[in-house]
Amino acid sequence: MQAPHPPLRTYYQTERDRSAWVRGVFDRTAADYDRLERIFGLGTGPWYRRQALKHAGLKPGMTVIDVGSGTGLLACAAAKIIGDPARVTGVDPSPGMIEYARVPAAMRLLSGSAERIPAPDCAADFLSFGYALRHVSDLSVAFAEFYRVIRPGGRLCVLEITLPAGSVRRALLKAWLNGLVPRIGAVVARRRDAPLLMHYLWDTIAACVPPDTILQALGGAGFVEVERHVDLAIFSAYRARKPLGPAFD
Repeated sequence: MQAPHPPLRTYYQTERDRSAWVRGVFDRTAADYDRLERIFGLGTGPWYRRQALKHAGLKPGMTVIDVGSGTGLLACAAAKIIGDPARVTGVDPSPGMIEYARVPAAMRLLSGSAERIPAPDCAADFLSFGYALRHVSDLSVAFAEFYRVIRPGGRLCVLEITLPAGSVRRALLKAWLNGLVPRIGAVVARRRDAPLLMHYLWDTIAACVPPDTILQALGGAGFVEVERHVDLAIFSAYRARKPLGPAFD
């Protein structure tokens, strides 16, 4: 088993408790999530999401599964690129996030998780996974599931926030994400658990396995052309492709 980080006992006691606790906190803060995201990302989100998807190989006409879709921010960015929201399916384990998702009527939103995607084998040309890797139970299981639902030759894009190199940069990021953002969230959010969510997100970032571990897990799942691109020292885009097959790749 390759968990993205050890159990965070400030929030839950065991790995068995993790999924229920995480789903619960996202359910309770779903109404505020988009507002918190704009604060969290300093307004860079829409531009960055579009660029990251394009650079990972998303093109018009593709079929997309967006895992951990939340309120649909990344799924909507994908729909704009491919030109048809009916070709995008969002998957999320949180009923609250699905309820508050603001997506086009033609886009499907399904209950599911990275470890259990409600889609048949080889169902999508492209799979996106935005800022949710830190919430899975097992990287190997999740990446094997991604491999299963992507068609041969299809593309994968995993977006994450990664600790920057250097103690000064890390201290500044912590001061922002674990200090100022929760305080702002307490003022602007409608739900009292918003600061708790922000503290939890910081702790998952701080405890997450290093990028090399993620790259190795992607390769171990069978993906090729595995790479990591970094923007602004903290935004990681992991890109990969499912091979066509031994006779064609």
